[in-house]
Amino acid sequence: MYDEQGEEYIDCINNVAHVGHCHPLVVQAAHEQNQVLNTNSRYLHDNIVDFAQRLSETLPETLCVFYFLNSGSEANDLALRLARQYTGHWDVVVLEHAYHGHLSSLIDISPYKFRDLDGQKEWVHVAPLPDTYRGLYREDHPNPAEAYAGEVKRVVSSAQAQGRQIAAFFAESLPSVGGQIIPPAGYFPEVAKHIHKAGGVFVADEIQVGFGRVGKHFWAFQLQGEDFIPDIVTMGKSIGNGHPVACVATTQAVARAFEATGVEYFNTFGGNPVSCAVGLAVLNVLEKEQLQAHAAHVGSFLMELLRQQKAKHPIIGDIRGVGLFIGVDLIKDEATRTPATKEADYLVSRYFFFKPVAFAVCRALTDKGACLLPLLPSTVFQGTLDL
Repeated sequence: MYDEQGEEYIDCINNVAHVGHCHPLVVQAAHEQNQVLNTNSRYLHDNIVDFAQRLSETLPETLCVFYFLNSGSEANDLALRLARQYTGHWDVVVLEHAYHGHLSSLIDISPYKFRDLDGQKEWVHVAPLPDTYRGLYREDHPNPAEAYAGEVKRVVSSAQAQGRQIAAFFAESLPSVGGQIIPPAGYFPEVAKHIHKAGGVFVADEIQVGFGRVGKHFWAFQLQGEDFIPDIVTMGKSIGNGHPVACVATTQAVARAFEATGVEYFNTFGGNPVSCAVGLAVLNVLEKEQLQAHAAHVGSFLMELLRQQKAKHPIIGDIRGVGLFIGVDLIKDEATRTPATKEADYLVSRYFFFKPVAFAVCRALTDKGACLLPLLPSTVFQGTLDL
């Protein structure tokens, strides 16, 4: 990557170029398909079937219906429509500081955005972020997962007391905008119980965190255990390595309820042959180059480097992450965990472009922390981190 003066950088910022910029196999797949058929022909194409099949192999069997779109925002908007049609309800529960997309429907369910705009709609209900470092229930709590899930139950009960009905709980499987939060083990299964009891569905937003980024698992929601299966999963960003590809995966029951409206779902560019060819190529590269295992290995290496720095610098309060989803929380003192906001801002301006590496360093815009966010692509290598 080069700036306007021709200075060279290694790009460790981009969380979309999942297998690297212009990977030869991805470029080749797009080029070859472009020469044959490059638009949605309104007929079923082998590429869309093959891509759906390959994605299904990474997901639980019940998530077997796929809708292809062009962006993560489109995917989350469709997930909201699916949830409302299936449940017959309207309201949504989200987490503090959440961001789910730029469409009007998604700004409404994104506290990160609506707090600076028109405010919270009556049909949106916000639950506490399951943050065990700064939140209501911290690392010394005997069961933070159950306690935070209890907060969701409280939010749901409060909504129902006002005559509201819950259609969905939306959450990133690992909340990123809120500060690279790692929910305590067992949190999502407990939340799902409360949401299902209220007649809603669980939507796992994997747009930033999925597709092998967390290393051990292909999808971040799988960190919550094999028995936990969302009703709807949304994906985007890295799925096309920068090409506009996104997807919603759901169950047959949800899809049939949506189909029963008689209003056919159609997307002019979603699922076109080129996009699906690109998506297949990205999956092939992930598998061929073992990038999921690589993310786990390099992530562990980076976490160890950060722990070494924490031992030297008391300003580092918390280091948290899994695979290549990592956050560092800066504090003024350990006793109060007061965010070191000025210092965080300085580091952002100082290291956003630090030769010869352009790091992904930015500050989480919350009122609770000053967390630096290294969101790194799967192709980061150890030599880069040693620089």
